[in-house]
Amino acid sequence: MTVALKESINTKPAHDWLRNIKVAFAPAIGSPVLDSVMAGLSNRLRLHGHQIQSEPDNSTDIIFTTASFGQPVGWRESLLFAGRRRFGLNRTPTIFTFIHVTPERLQQTIDYFETVLAKEPPDPADYAFSGLASEAYHTLVEQGRRGGPIMALERLLQAQSKSIRILLVVGGDQPMYAYLFDLVGAYPRIDADAPEFFYDDIALRIVTAVSTFEVTEHEVLSDVIARSAWDGLTAPRAMLDASHQLGKRAFFTEMVRVANLVYAPAISDAIADQYSEGCFATWEPKIDALVATITGSARPVDKTNITEDDLAVIVGVRPDGLGAVVRHVEGKRNDKPSSEAVEMKDMDGLLPTIVLGGEWGESASVQAPVARSKLHGHRGVGAYDSRFVEFAPLDAPYYHYPVSCATDAQARAIKAAFYRSEALRNPTDARQVVFTVLPGHGVVIVEKWAAGKAPFQVMWEYMDAGYLQVDNHVPQGLVEYVPNTRDPHRRVLNAGL
Repeated sequence: MTVALKESINTKPAHDWLRNIKVAFAPAIGSPVLDSVMAGLSNRLRLHGHQIQSEPDNSTDIIFTTASFGQPVGWRESLLFAGRRRFGLNRTPTIFTFIHVTPERLQQTIDYFETVLAKEPPDPADYAFSGLASEAYHTLVEQGRRGGPIMALERLLQAQSKSIRILLVVGGDQPMYAYLFDLVGAYPRIDADAPEFFYDDIALRIVTAVSTFEVTEHEVLSDVIARSAWDGLTAPRAMLDASHQLGKRAFFTEMVRVANLVYAPAISDAIADQYSEGCFATWEPKIDALVATITGSARPVDKTNITEDDLAVIVGVRPDGLGAVVRHVEGKRNDKPSSEAVEMKDMDGLLPTIVLGGEWGESASVQAPVARSKLHGHRGVGAYDSRFVEFAPLDAPYYHYPVSCATDAQARAIKAAFYRSEALRNPTDARQVVFTVLPGHGVVIVEKWAAGKAPFQVMWEYMDAGYLQVDNHVPQGLVEYVPNTRDPHRRVLNAGL
């Protein structure tokens, strides 16, 4: 059921596919600020038609709980790990943990991380926080150097609270603003100057997060690709080469291993043991399919040094949209494709195809998607040259109310953005690369077919030439590229929260 935000002062565009949800509050600790935030959020959720339950049950979508800033939560008390047992549920609802911090303590923590992150080599003793594993310093350093002190703080609080989704409420006696954290590392800031807007915005972000669904129920066809046919393909070798080339340019950030942050028994029952950042795929005309990287949640995958066992074959999308359609390869380890498999295949559905002939080594003309290679990473784009690269914006609601990875909503957002691309809709357009930015998440880059170039070669050559400037900063909200007055062809980033 679609939810309309009636009586709301929030004028930002929301999604038209939001649904009514059921929420329950199960605070572990109380404080005047957290109590007021939970009451304010409860009132706004109820006003907009959502159901507030006195106790969680098997129909509950979200449980809101609380934790103290800087204090570890035992895994037996964590609702992420023990919520099902505590409430007698057959599944774990989405858990949001509210944490309060004063502006002074927050600034002290940010300043501390800024200081220790600058040390080379890093000192593990600087990251010996209560409740964290001894190896946690490695992850905190990598994440902090990639995303800044706020990212290190985010991972610290997630590890200590044993919760992925956190609302960090900043204020003294009253909330001043809040950060909303998630698995990928988003940290949008919501100001509390106008209380009704504050709670409406939080409510909409939370409802957005649970109104979509994951698209990782992949279907495997019985038609196995023969080993001899696989060995004759060019895409698998090109994927391995691209892995090294993109690794040289530090495109992929390191895998986050949860066990390196915090220890909890049976951790994989609640979340994946690890997740790798980024995925990529290229088209193989001989089998009419995408050859793509596998999911990092299945097992550790170093995207800078993949092997053929780190590849999957995607031939379509399930009619119900719940996952991709996959073919296995004889004699090869066949793990599931990346969680972004649906978005990488489905974006071709509305775009034109082109004809490949002898110049591509084909004995006969074959049809192929206009988008040859696709790259998804948790990075940003700081600037691009509009003579060679096109920016394809998402629909407006996705910048105000982002969605998470591996979801139907993200796949549809990316498909719509690239469908509007002039360079992709017109194969003769001279621009060879198109990208879109996923706020709080990263970037998706698409490359067209270029004679004489290997898959992804145009991308990495554009990176080297400065036509596409990959950046550590991932915008958390609105994204706008404006002309650089020194170079009329270059666009520079102007990204708001």
